[in-house]
Amino acid sequence: MSTFLGDDAFERLRSLRLEQPEAIAELLAARPRRELISGDRRLMIVAADHPARGALAVGSDPLAMANRYELLDRLAAALSRPGVDGVLGTPDIIDDLALLGVLDNKIVVGSMNRGGLRGASFEMDDRYTAYDVASIVAARLDFAKLLVRINLSDAGTLRTLERTAHAVTEAAAARLPIMLEPFMSEWVSGRIVNDLSPDAVIASMAIAAGLGASSAYSWLKLPVVPEMARVMEASTLPTLLLGGDPSGNQAETYESWANALTLPGVNGLVVGRSLLYPPGGDVVSAVDVAAGLVHERVRVTLA
Repeated sequence: MSTFLGDDAFERLRSLRLEQPEAIAELLAARPRRELISGDRRLMIVAADHPARGALAVGSDPLAMANRYELLDRLAAALSRPGVDGVLGTPDIIDDLALLGVLDNKIVVGSMNRGGLRGASFEMDDRYTAYDVASIVAARLDFAKLLVRINLSDAGTLRTLERTAHAVTEAAAARLPIMLEPFMSEWVSGRIVNDLSPDAVIASMAIAAGLGASSAYSWLKLPVVPEMARVMEASTLPTLLLGGDPSGNQAETYESWANALTLPGVNGLVVGRSLLYPPGGDVVSAVDVAAGLVHERVRVTLA
Protein backbone atom coordinates (compact mmCIF):
# COMPACT_ATOMS: atom_id res chain seq x y z
CA MET A 1 0.00 0.00 0.00
CA SER A 2 2.81 2.41 0.88
CA THR A 3 4.97 3.91 -1.85
CA PHE A 4 7.40 6.12 0.12
CA LEU A 5 7.85 4.61 3.56
CA GLY A 6 7.44 0.94 2.71
CA ASP A 7 4.81 -1.36 4.20
CA ASP A 8 7.11 -2.56 6.99
CA ALA A 9 7.07 0.97 8.44
CA PHE A 10 3.39 0.62 9.25
CA GLU A 11 3.83 -2.86 10.68
CA ARG A 12 6.41 -1.40 13.07
CA LEU A 13 4.14 1.55 13.86
CA ARG A 14 1.23 -0.75 14.75
CA SER A 15 3.50 -2.89 16.92
CA LEU A 16 4.80 0.12 18.82
CA ARG A 17 1.30 1.43 19.42
CA LEU A 18 0.22 -1.98 20.71
CA GLU A 19 3.26 -2.94 22.78
CA GLN A 20 5.13 0.29 23.61
CA PRO A 21 2.77 3.28 23.72
CA GLU A 22 5.29 5.05 25.95
CA ALA A 23 7.60 5.22 22.91
CA ILE A 24 5.63 8.21 21.59
CA ALA A 25 6.51 10.46 24.54
CA GLU A 26 10.08 9.16 24.56
CA LEU A 27 10.58 9.92 20.87
CA LEU A 28 9.09 13.41 21.20
CA ALA A 29 11.26 14.10 24.27
CA ALA A 30 14.41 13.12 22.36
CA ARG A 31 13.43 14.79 19.06
CA PRO A 32 16.09 17.16 17.68
CA ARG A 33 14.54 20.62 17.23
CA ARG A 34 15.39 23.69 15.16
CA GLU A 35 14.89 27.40 15.52
CA LEU A 36 11.44 28.57 14.46
CA ILE A 37 12.80 31.52 12.50
CA SER A 38 16.07 31.08 10.63
CA GLY A 39 17.58 31.63 7.21
CA ASP A 40 15.13 33.54 5.02
CA ARG A 41 12.68 33.81 7.97
CA ARG A 42 9.95 32.00 6.03
CA LEU A 43 8.07 28.78 6.76
CA MET A 44 6.57 26.07 4.56
CA ILE A 45 4.24 23.92 6.68
CA VAL A 46 2.20 20.92 5.51
CA ALA A 47 -1.20 20.66 7.22
CA ALA A 48 -3.09 17.49 8.10
CA ASP A 49 -5.54 18.31 10.89
CA HIS A 50 -8.67 18.03 8.73
CA PRO A 51 -9.67 14.41 9.57
CA ALA A 52 -10.16 15.11 13.29
CA ARG A 53 -12.97 17.51 12.40
CA GLY A 54 -14.62 14.92 10.17
CA ALA A 55 -13.41 16.71 7.03
CA LEU A 56 -12.12 13.83 4.90
CA ALA A 57 -13.06 15.20 1.49
CA VAL A 58 -10.72 16.52 -1.17
CA GLY A 59 -12.44 17.97 -4.20
CA SER A 60 -15.18 15.59 -5.34
CA ASP A 61 -13.91 12.61 -3.31
CA PRO A 62 -15.71 12.57 0.07
CA LEU A 63 -13.27 10.06 1.61
CA ALA A 64 -9.96 11.07 0.04
CA MET A 65 -8.22 11.41 3.42
CA ALA A 66 -9.83 8.34 5.00
CA ASN A 67 -6.94 5.94 4.36
CA ARG A 68 -4.54 6.71 7.22
CA TYR A 69 -1.66 4.72 5.73
CA GLU A 70 -1.86 6.67 2.50
CA LEU A 71 -2.14 10.00 4.33
CA LEU A 72 0.91 9.26 6.47
CA ASP A 73 2.89 8.12 3.44
CA ARG A 74 2.07 11.37 1.62
CA LEU A 75 3.02 13.39 4.70
CA ALA A 76 6.33 11.57 5.06
CA ALA A 77 7.10 12.17 1.39
CA ALA A 78 6.29 15.86 1.77
CA LEU A 79 8.43 16.21 4.91
CA SER A 80 11.38 14.66 3.10
CA ARG A 81 11.50 17.43 0.50
CA PRO A 82 13.95 20.37 0.66
CA GLY A 83 12.28 23.56 1.84
CA VAL A 84 9.50 21.87 3.82
CA ASP A 85 9.91 23.21 7.34
CA GLY A 86 7.29 21.28 9.23
CA VAL A 87 3.86 19.78 9.72
CA LEU A 88 0.57 20.71 11.40
CA GLY A 89 -1.61 18.01 12.91
CA THR A 90 -3.71 16.65 15.76
CA PRO A 91 -2.12 14.33 18.35
CA ASP A 92 -2.99 11.14 16.45
CA ILE A 93 -1.19 12.39 13.33
CA ILE A 94 1.79 13.84 15.20
CA ASP A 95 2.17 10.67 17.29
CA ASP A 96 2.17 8.51 14.15
CA LEU A 97 4.77 10.72 12.48
CA ALA A 98 6.94 10.59 15.61
CA LEU A 99 6.80 6.79 15.57
CA LEU A 100 7.70 6.85 11.87
CA GLY A 101 10.77 8.96 12.67
CA VAL A 102 10.09 11.86 10.29
CA LEU A 103 9.83 14.81 12.73
CA ASP A 104 13.51 15.43 13.53
CA ASN A 105 14.51 19.07 13.00
CA LYS A 106 11.02 19.96 11.77
CA ILE A 107 8.63 22.62 13.05
CA VAL A 108 5.76 20.66 14.63
CA VAL A 109 2.46 22.50 15.01
CA GLY A 110 -0.23 21.12 17.34
CA SER A 111 -3.86 21.65 16.30
CA MET A 112 -6.14 22.49 19.22
CA ASN A 113 -9.86 22.95 18.55
CA ARG A 114 -11.50 20.24 16.43
CA GLY A 115 -14.86 20.04 18.19
CA GLY A 116 -16.78 21.98 15.52
CA LEU A 117 -17.36 18.90 13.41
CA ARG A 118 -18.06 19.52 9.76
CA GLY A 119 -21.81 19.48 9.09
CA ALA A 120 -22.81 19.23 12.76
CA SER A 121 -25.62 21.32 14.25
CA PHE A 122 -23.04 22.44 16.87
CA GLU A 123 -20.31 23.23 14.33
CA MET A 124 -19.87 26.80 15.55
CA ASP A 125 -19.26 25.65 19.13
CA ASP A 126 -15.71 24.75 18.18
CA ARG A 127 -14.47 23.28 21.45
CA TYR A 128 -10.86 22.43 22.26
CA THR A 129 -10.78 18.66 21.86
CA ALA A 130 -7.18 18.04 20.72
CA TYR A 131 -3.99 19.63 22.07
CA ASP A 132 -3.98 22.31 24.74
CA VAL A 133 -1.07 24.60 25.54
CA ALA A 134 0.19 22.44 28.39
CA SER A 135 0.30 19.28 26.27
CA ILE A 136 2.01 21.09 23.38
CA VAL A 137 4.71 22.35 25.75
CA ALA A 138 5.05 18.93 27.40
CA ALA A 139 5.48 17.21 24.02
CA ARG A 140 8.12 19.78 23.01
CA LEU A 141 6.18 20.88 19.95
CA ASP A 142 7.06 24.21 18.38
CA PHE A 143 3.80 25.96 17.58
CA ALA A 144 0.07 25.89 18.38
CA LYS A 145 -2.76 26.38 15.92
CA LEU A 146 -6.46 27.09 16.37
CA LEU A 147 -9.47 27.85 14.20
CA VAL A 148 -11.55 30.97 14.89
CA ARG A 149 -14.77 30.94 12.89
CA ILE A 150 -16.97 33.89 13.80
CA ASN A 151 -20.70 33.61 13.09
CA LEU A 152 -22.62 36.65 14.27
CA SER A 153 -25.93 34.77 14.13
CA ASP A 154 -24.81 31.69 16.09
CA ALA A 155 -24.36 31.82 19.86
CA GLY A 156 -21.85 28.96 19.70
CA THR A 157 -19.31 31.51 18.51
CA LEU A 158 -19.18 33.12 21.94
CA ARG A 159 -17.82 30.00 23.63
CA THR A 160 -15.28 29.53 20.87
CA LEU A 161 -14.06 33.11 21.25
CA GLU A 162 -13.85 32.84 25.03
CA ARG A 163 -11.89 29.58 24.97
CA THR A 164 -9.67 30.92 22.19
CA ALA A 165 -8.82 33.96 24.28
CA HIS A 166 -7.80 31.68 27.17
CA ALA A 167 -5.64 29.61 24.80
CA VAL A 168 -3.88 32.72 23.46
CA THR A 169 -3.24 33.97 27.00
CA GLU A 170 -1.83 30.59 28.04
CA ALA A 171 0.37 30.39 24.95
CA ALA A 172 1.80 33.83 25.56
CA ALA A 173 2.58 32.92 29.18
CA ALA A 174 4.39 29.79 27.92
CA ARG A 175 6.14 31.78 25.17
CA LEU A 176 4.59 29.43 22.65
CA PRO A 177 3.85 30.82 19.17
CA ILE A 178 0.17 30.33 18.36
CA MET A 179 -1.41 30.48 14.92
CA LEU A 180 -4.97 31.86 14.70
CA GLU A 181 -7.01 30.98 11.59
CA PRO A 182 -9.97 33.41 11.54
CA PHE A 183 -13.04 33.50 9.29
CA MET A 184 -16.31 35.36 9.24
CA SER A 185 -18.77 32.50 8.74
CA GLU A 186 -22.50 31.99 8.28
CA TRP A 187 -25.07 29.24 7.89
CA VAL A 188 -26.11 28.76 4.25
CA SER A 189 -28.57 25.98 3.40
CA GLY A 190 -27.64 24.04 6.52
CA ARG A 191 -23.86 24.29 6.22
CA ILE A 192 -21.16 26.71 7.33
CA VAL A 193 -19.73 28.93 4.60
CA ASN A 194 -16.74 31.20 5.16
CA ASP A 195 -16.92 34.71 3.71
CA LEU A 196 -13.75 35.19 1.65
CA SER A 197 -14.37 38.78 0.64
CA PRO A 198 -11.49 41.13 1.55
CA ASP A 199 -13.63 43.13 3.99
CA ALA A 200 -14.75 39.99 5.82
CA VAL A 201 -11.19 38.68 6.10
CA ILE A 202 -10.08 42.05 7.48
CA ALA A 203 -12.88 41.98 10.08
CA SER A 204 -11.91 38.45 11.14
CA MET A 205 -8.29 39.52 11.51
CA ALA A 206 -9.22 42.42 13.77
CA ILE A 207 -11.30 40.17 16.03
CA ALA A 208 -8.71 37.38 16.21
CA ALA A 209 -5.78 39.70 16.86
CA GLY A 210 -7.54 41.13 19.92
CA LEU A 211 -8.10 37.80 21.64
CA GLY A 212 -6.18 37.01 24.81
CA ALA A 213 -4.25 39.04 27.35
CA SER A 214 -1.19 39.34 25.11
CA SER A 215 -0.61 39.20 21.35
CA ALA A 216 3.17 38.80 21.72
CA TYR A 217 3.15 35.22 20.40
CA SER A 218 0.11 35.43 18.11
CA TRP A 219 0.35 34.71 14.39
CA LEU A 220 -2.37 34.74 11.74
CA LYS A 221 -3.18 32.04 9.17
CA LEU A 222 -5.14 33.63 6.34
CA PRO A 223 -6.72 32.65 3.02
CA VAL A 224 -5.43 34.25 -0.17
CA VAL A 225 -8.23 36.53 -1.36
CA PRO A 226 -8.61 39.48 -3.76
CA GLU A 227 -6.99 42.75 -2.68
CA MET A 228 -4.48 40.84 -0.58
CA ALA A 229 -2.22 43.88 -0.23
CA ARG A 230 -5.05 45.79 1.47
CA VAL A 231 -5.83 42.77 3.63
CA MET A 232 -2.24 42.55 4.87
CA GLU A 233 -2.34 46.20 5.91
CA ALA A 234 -4.96 45.24 8.53
CA SER A 235 -2.52 43.65 10.98
CA THR A 236 1.08 43.71 12.19
CA LEU A 237 1.03 40.05 13.29
CA PRO A 238 3.27 37.59 11.44
CA THR A 239 1.13 35.80 8.86
CA LEU A 240 1.11 32.47 7.07
CA LEU A 241 -1.12 31.83 4.07
CA LEU A 242 -3.43 28.81 3.89
CA GLY A 243 -3.94 26.78 0.76
CA GLY A 244 -7.51 25.49 1.12
CA ASP A 245 -9.24 22.68 -0.76
CA PRO A 246 -7.76 22.17 -4.25
CA SER A 247 -10.10 23.52 -6.89
CA GLY A 248 -9.86 25.28 -10.20
CA ASN A 249 -6.67 25.81 -12.15
CA GLN A 250 -3.52 24.75 -10.28
CA ALA A 251 -1.35 27.31 -12.08
CA GLU A 252 -3.70 30.08 -10.96
CA THR A 253 -3.47 28.80 -7.38
CA TYR A 254 0.33 28.87 -7.49
CA GLU A 255 0.27 32.36 -8.99
CA SER A 256 -1.98 33.66 -6.21
CA TRP A 257 0.33 32.16 -3.56
CA ALA A 258 3.45 33.53 -5.22
CA ASN A 259 2.11 37.05 -5.50
CA ALA A 260 0.80 37.07 -1.92
CA LEU A 261 4.16 35.81 -0.63
CA THR A 262 5.78 39.04 -1.83
CA LEU A 263 3.67 41.17 0.55
CA PRO A 264 5.07 42.63 3.77
CA GLY A 265 4.11 40.56 6.80
CA VAL A 266 3.64 37.29 4.90
CA ASN A 267 6.04 34.70 6.28
CA GLY A 268 5.12 31.55 4.40
CA LEU A 269 2.50 28.93 3.58
CA VAL A 270 0.48 26.34 5.50
CA VAL A 271 -1.00 24.01 2.89
CA GLY A 272 -2.62 20.61 3.25
CA ARG A 273 -4.93 19.01 0.75
CA SER A 274 -3.72 21.06 -2.23
CA LEU A 275 -0.27 19.50 -1.85
CA LEU A 276 -1.04 16.12 -0.30
CA TYR A 277 -3.77 15.31 -2.85
CA PRO A 278 -2.88 17.37 -5.93
CA PRO A 279 -4.44 16.85 -9.36
CA GLY A 280 -2.56 13.97 -10.93
CA GLY A 281 -1.39 12.68 -7.54
CA ASP A 282 2.26 13.80 -7.73
CA VAL A 283 2.83 14.91 -4.14
CA VAL A 284 6.57 15.52 -4.53
CA SER A 285 6.18 17.83 -7.52
CA ALA A 286 3.38 19.81 -5.87
CA VAL A 287 5.35 20.20 -2.64
CA ASP A 288 8.51 21.21 -4.48
CA VAL A 289 6.69 23.99 -6.34
CA ALA A 290 5.16 25.36 -3.13
CA ALA A 291 8.46 25.16 -1.23
CA GLY A 292 10.15 26.97 -4.08
CA LEU A 293 7.59 29.75 -3.93
CA VAL A 294 8.15 30.16 -0.19
CA HIS A 295 11.92 29.98 -0.02
CA GLU A 296 13.03 31.28 -3.39
CA ARG A 297 10.50 34.10 -3.72
CA VAL A 298 9.54 32.81 -7.16
CA ARG A 299 6.88 34.84 -8.99
CA VAL A 300 4.87 32.70 -11.40
CA THR A 301 2.80 33.84 -14.34
CA LEU A 302 0.15 32.03 -16.34
CA ALA A 303 1.22 30.78 -19.78
